Amino acid sequence: MNPSSHYDVIIAGGGPAGASAAIHLSMRGARVLLVEQKKFPRPKLCGEFISPECAVHFERLQVADAMSAAHPADLAATVFYSRNGKNVRVPSSWFGATGVALGLSRAEMDERLLRRASEAGAQVLEEAHATNVIFEDQTACGITIRQGARETTYLAPIIVDGTGRNRALTRRLANANRARRERALMVAFKAHLENTRIEADACEIYFYRRGYGGLSSIEKGLSNLCFIASARDVRACGADADRVMREVVCKNQRAAFTLKHARLNANWLAVSLEGFGRSSVAPINGLLAIGDAASFIDPFTGSGMLMALESGELAAEAIGEFLNHSPNISGLDQLQAAYTHRYRETFNSRLTVSSWLRKAAFVPGLAEAAIAFFGASDHLRRKLAHATRGSRPETSAAAKRVR
Repeated sequence: MNPSSHYDVIIAGGGPAGASAAIHLSMRGARVLLVEQKKFPRPKLCGEFISPECAVHFERLQVADAMSAAHPADLAATVFYSRNGKNVRVPSSWFGATGVALGLSRAEMDERLLRRASEAGAQVLEEAHATNVIFEDQTACGITIRQGARETTYLAPIIVDGTGRNRALTRRLANANRARRERALMVAFKAHLENTRIEADACEIYFYRRGYGGLSSIEKGLSNLCFIASARDVRACGADADRVMREVVCKNQRAAFTLKHARLNANWLAVSLEGFGRSSVAPINGLLAIGDAASFIDPFTGSGMLMALESGELAAEAIGEFLNHSPNISGLDQLQAAYTHRYRETFNSRLTVSSWLRKAAFVPGLAEAAIAFFGASDHLRRKLAHATRGSRPETSAAAKRVR
């Protein structure tokens, strides 16, 4: 086999988690192969909300200037609306050095991160589909990639699954695709819109029967609408995204107002959701999961992008220790245990809090009660908001340039 087919690390998935891991590892001198199924830039179903804490990660990844050049929208607050229009506000100034969240399309953000990974030294393959995981003695040691009609096998002691909710690699393990056979209970939709009446500088979250959605400003004066509805309601609307928006989402009074004259700027994207919460982050020696492939946190927390960047960096740190023969992580079994421990220590509390909030979001009347309760106390609201992030505000002055 060609020596170029051997790497220190192979990462499947070129989104924020995969690109973050690839950049950090490449800057440490590792030989990294980053494999992405799509051709970038590409649209992606996502809330496209970048919390203020991400600014420091952009600095460490050396993409702060590139993100700023995309002219993202500044988002000063997130406003949560119950069905009857009552609301509670969470200022972006409670988080991070910039005190401002960003609205930026995944097409723009992911493209910049992927190109930075290449600049940092990673070999990037686009339109490359991971078809198989190679095992030796119950250890992952490579993957097979299909590009067009051609298949190639690449080997590495460490494989990273950054393929998002699809979990393309970890699902290939024994019994891992059991959940796929279950009927999805929810469907997510996303589109870019023109002519919305969203509040300036705000991300708006709408709660409605059996679901919720978010509307936020992004670059070029557009708004991004991303929402979740029950599969039952989607079927009742003939799986027509526009009907679901008008007949389900717009049962929320504020959503009905902001979306009344909205027009599509791009086609709807849709995906079935099996659920939220944790997956196995290190299911077998040699295979680690990051981003949504490891855990899918509820979108209304606004911390999904942050977790993607954080988990990519966390994995890179553990892998870096392994590659450098650290006495703490000198074997693949120790890498598996160390990454699992660090991941749980970093993310478990916020995932638990999010699971509690999810119950409130989907139980009729409970979202309204929660909005009224937390709206009465800035202190409680602030503590709850920080609990969904699990991180302290960063103080890097340089991060303020990412605006």
